[in-house]
Amino acid sequence: MMKRLATSREAILFGAILVLLALIATRFPAFVAPSNLAGVFNDTSPLILLALGQMVVILTKCIDLSVAANLALTGMVVAMINVAAPGVPVPVIVTVAVLLGTLMGAFNGLLVWLLSIPPIVVTLGTMTIYRGIIFLLSEGKWVNAHEMSPAFKAFPRTQFLGLPVLSWVAIVAVIAFYVLMTRTTLGRAIYAVGGNPHAAVYTGINVGRTQFWAYTISGALAGLTGYLWVSRYAVAYVDIAGGFELTVVAACVIGGISIVGGVGTVIGALLGALFLGVINNALPVIDISPFWQMAISGAAIIVAIAFNAQASKTKGRVILKSAEHAA
Repeated sequence: MMKRLATSREAILFGAILVLLALIATRFPAFVAPSNLAGVFNDTSPLILLALGQMVVILTKCIDLSVAANLALTGMVVAMINVAAPGVPVPVIVTVAVLLGTLMGAFNGLLVWLLSIPPIVVTLGTMTIYRGIIFLLSEGKWVNAHEMSPAFKAFPRTQFLGLPVLSWVAIVAVIAFYVLMTRTTLGRAIYAVGGNPHAAVYTGINVGRTQFWAYTISGALAGLTGYLWVSRYAVAYVDIAGGFELTVVAACVIGGISIVGGVGTVIGALLGALFLGVINNALPVIDISPFWQMAISGAAIIVAIAFNAQASKTKGRVILKSAEHAA
């Protein structure tokens, strides 16, 4: 039943994206050209990566508001390393980014697990801490394109089979997370913790440890995205990706990830990110104000939450009716 419901949500969202593209094509036909759609996917790839990490956290009844700050701090650190030592190979830079992001994510997870601090309080606090550390490290200065080495900037733009490496990273991440969530013990534990934490405890699942791993995974993806973001746009500064954590949460909610945990799929998170990616790329092209972009995104979130709530009520009535018949 839940699987069919998730599939139907994904089908509706996929249909909404197609309708949106059709409407945009009536005003700007070049937007739906394959090369341009590939560009839209590439632009949306950082959001896809962060949405996958956020999805895992939300599924465990938590939230991570520090992902954009994690991205920004990691991006600033690797940019400063590149300026200080331009000869450091890109694979080493990527490894440093992932490890640093993982540490920040694990820190969030430990606070939630061991100290039982509410996740929203933890990640609001660490979001501010990470932004503050960026300022202390950089003294408020920017790292600009001319200071970065060519190899550092080239990696996410390098073409492979017609797509930039940045797009391929997102594609590989989607496949890896699909396997993680559908074929592994950790994936099943994440759904169990979000669906019914009390029952999960009785089956031997450590709720706190599972949430810790969810935050660690989210942090690792944020760290990787930090390098990819800074190298692609060739700039690092204190407020990079400011407010982007809300866009990431929006992508998850629009994709059918239940904000109360336990319900959602990798494909849903992908489609939610793509929906926002299409909006953010298309509306400026057809001369629609950025304020309308925010309004449309906000309306989509409300509709998604209302749909989730209605689905939950329907499920509850069916169960109640079945119980009455059984009686």
